[in-house]
Amino acid sequence: MQSGSLEGVLRSSRNAVEALGAEVPVEAVIQGPGVALLGAGSESGGAVTEAIAAGIRVLACGNSLRSAGIEAEELLPGVSVVPAAIAHLARRQWQGWAYVRL
Repeated sequence: MQSGSLEGVLRSSRNAVEALGAEVPVEAVIQGPGVALLGAGSESGGAVTEAIAAGIRVLACGNSLRSAGIEAEELLPGVSVVPAAIAHLARRQWQGWAYVRL
């Protein structure tokens, strides 16, 4: 994932919050090489911070972090970690959440 791709995902997430209302939770689950863009000092830091301020939960896949050699403590403030993105997404769908892949 390139910086522009992550910023597009976060922009779409902000658009969802605006269209659906702040009471509808929105999560952006980042996995694979894209987790590197969630690290402190990332060029995408501003977009991540804005998304979090807009009420979007930005989540990093723990498996992807491990593969990339990134520790949770190295992530931007406000970014949370789920153990496995695929399992998190499956659970959310079982709970009735909609899944939109960008």
